[in-house]
Parts: sequence; structure tokens; C-alpha cells
Amino acid sequence: MKIAVFDSGIGGLSVLYEARRQLPREPFIFFADEDHVPYGTKTPEEVQGFVAEAFDFLIRQDVKAIVVACNTATSVAVPAMRARYDLPIIGMEPAAKKALDLDGEHRVLVVATPITVKGQKMQLLIDRVDKDHLVDRLALPRLVEFAERQDFDGPDVLAYLRAELAPYDLSQYSALVLGCTHFNYFKPAFREILPPSMHFVDGNEGTVRELRRQLASRHQLEDLGPQVTYYYSGREVTDASEQKRLNDYLQQLEKVYTL
Repeated sequence: MKIAVFDSGIGGLSVLYEARRQLPREPFIFFADEDHVPYGTKTPEEVQGFVAEAFDFLIRQDVKAIVVACNTATSVAVPAMRARYDLPIIGMEPAAKKALDLDGEHRVLVVATPITVKGQKMQLLIDRVDKDHLVDRLALPRLVEFAERQDFDGPDVLAYLRAELAPYDLSQYSALVLGCTHFNYFKPAFREILPPSMHFVDGNEGTVRELRRQLASRHQLEDLGPQVTYYYSGREVTDASEQKRLNDYLQQLEKVYTL
């Protein structure tokens, strides 16, 4: 049986990359809902419908676990999916606690999509972990659009980030929390703007650790050999140009992984 990694688009490749690093002998399905990306600017009701449709497809592929590599989908749809299906469903949340634990004195900036930034799940997370009121939130919806067209550090990207970050005194911040998996591609662009003292924090490693823990508890860890099947909104990716596109994203992740 395979593990599914699901995202609104190609941001979830960063979670797949980490999952293959930690579980190199497991087979995977990667599902990008390219027909409906971006999720972060849609209504919660629309996202719930997209996620339900994607899960129906993935369950038919006889997967043993689904990683929802999308903070937006996690915040509005994962509870309903867990009530509907009896298999491990691992969601994501912005790693604000991890960022606060790194320092505890300076401010932390969480960047994510509008739905995630404004959502109840985010508010509950901040209320739980941010006892000293050090966390700020910023929606960066255009980064998803830039990522989908593979513009990671062009002049439009840098201009957008400089404009959005201009209101913040970044010298007062210790970490930037990447609260959308699409944002991992932009570490070099962020690095041009952020002070050297600011660290990047994301939830990928912790999410995959939880995946491994849940599979181990069910005795479902396997050694079947590395394999990934890619789907765009339920259509298997077989076109050579699209396969190259996916490989280009994975190469970008190789470059940014240690930043």
C-alpha cells in the first residue's frame, strides 16, 4: 500500500521530499489539485468540496495514509475527513511553537495564505503557544501564484516581498514561519530581504515524523522500494513536459533544503 501526499498544488512536493528522506523505501502517491489551486483565496466551503473530491479519489487508490500537505486544507477540512475515513490523516499547522522555542524573546512572523492566517485553527494555535504575544501573522497569497509558474526569485517576487514586509521592523524578529508549503521554494528570495539572524521554520519534518509514528503504531511501515506516482486533480502525470516541471521543482527543493 502507498502513502498519499495531497496538496492544492505543487507546494506539497516539499513535504514529499521530506517524507522520502525519512521513509526512503516507501511508495508514494503525490496528488496536486492543479484544477483548483490556489486554495488560500477560496471560501472554506469551496475548499471542503475540493478536499472531499480528492480524498474520494485517493481512497480508491487503496492508500494506507494521507498527508494533507496544505495548511489551508488542514485548517478547514481535515476534521471532517478524519470523521469520514478510518486511516491516518496527518495535517499541517504553522510551526509557531517550534519558532518560539528557538528563542522565546524576539518576535516571530508567520506567513501563510489568507484562509490560514484568518482561520480559527490558527487563532487557537496562537492562543495556546504565544503566551507573551510575540507572534505576528501576514498573508502572502501571491507567492502561491508565483510558485505555480516557477518564478521563485524574479524581480516581481522580490518587489512583492519587500512591499509586504516593509511595515515590519525585521530586526526585532528571530524567525519566519513558512505556513504554506508553497513558500518553501522562496527561501533564497526571503534570504535577500531578511536579516541574517532570522531563521526559517516550517512544519514538514514534524509532520513526517507524525506520519511515521502513526504508521509504526499500526505496524504498516514497509520496505517496498522507492516509487512515486504523480497526479494532477486525479489525472496521472505522464506527459514528458509535466514530468520535467515536477523535476524542476524537486531540484529547487534540493537547493533550498538546508537554508
